[in-house]
Amino acid sequence: MTTNPLTASTPGRICLFGEHQDYLGLPVIAAAISRRVSVSAHRSGPPQVRLQLPDLKQEITFDISQFPLTYLHDRDYFSSALNVLHREGLRFSEGISGEVSGNIPINAGTSSSSALLISWLNILSQLADTPRTFSPAQLAEFAYVAEVLEFGDPGGMMDHYSTALGGVIYLESVPQIKVEPFTPALGTFVLGDSGEPKDTIGLLRYVKCGMLAAMDKMRAFDPSFSLEKLPIDGLARYVHLLTPDEKTLVHGNLSDRDILRDALMLLRQPIIDHQQFGNLLTFHQNNLRDAKRISTPKIDRMINAALAAGAYGAKINGSGGGGCMFAYAPEHPASVAEAIERAGGRAYLIEVDQGTWRIG
Repeated sequence: MTTNPLTASTPGRICLFGEHQDYLGLPVIAAAISRRVSVSAHRSGPPQVRLQLPDLKQEITFDISQFPLTYLHDRDYFSSALNVLHREGLRFSEGISGEVSGNIPINAGTSSSSALLISWLNILSQLADTPRTFSPAQLAEFAYVAEVLEFGDPGGMMDHYSTALGGVIYLESVPQIKVEPFTPALGTFVLGDSGEPKDTIGLLRYVKCGMLAAMDKMRAFDPSFSLEKLPIDGLARYVHLLTPDEKTLVHGNLSDRDILRDALMLLRQPIIDHQQFGNLLTFHQNNLRDAKRISTPKIDRMINAALAAGAYGAKINGSGGGGCMFAYAPEHPASVAEAIERAGGRAYLIEVDQGTWRIG
């Protein structure tokens, strides 16, 4: 049996504020962007998945006649999504054929994998024997399980909620999920792809483990220690416990926490102060470069070029060590894009976009 194809589309995302903080229990502010991943698929034949990936010149084929599916490689997201939905009670007795396409830079910190998973889950929910419709928040939860928990990877839920829900969101994950959506008139950003490959998992483990070790020391000394509540000048009480690198890392995280709080107040205003918004992005970048050490010389050059060309602010995007940066350029975005490309990057004009959608 073959049905008419369905199509789901999901945006990538940029992290505006709170980079490397969601897995510490601190909030983040993220924005969906106008570059997306689409999956078009239909039921077809025996229980087998067959997907064309023309952008990568690949075809993926695997059997789905027996669950749980065995993962063919690390981060086998096509299979993990099916396993997650199977555990949710969905069944797939027919095959699935389709195509995956997109224009989000891959392995560049813009959540191409999360956008792919959200689109795939969105489609699968309708191609099951008994279709079910899930909310964007439910799709985000499933994608987090399929991408992070299934493979024991580090990371938080920012990517999944921001791509599924779209727009600009403030996200708290502790003690429970809390989302505050915004629709600010921010205008144009310029995404700059450095072309440098990222080591997402390695950097997450480095920054995360370093911070968790420091927090363990502070909590052992003072059981009432709270990263959320500690004023930045209160760090002096704990300095004797920490190595110089740990002190720098903790100070950077406390500063980024406070920068996010300032940004949240800006977003809650009826009119955005664009220059101050940009300044906060650059302050955040300074911590990411100097305290968390996740920027690179090439990305630093791209950021400096964007600022010199008139961007209000700029920062690295994603876990770091390569990948993308973005500049906030509501004025003269073309000039900022040209400057980024002269510095060796590939530039894309982007705006805040809607979340996942499905047609067909």
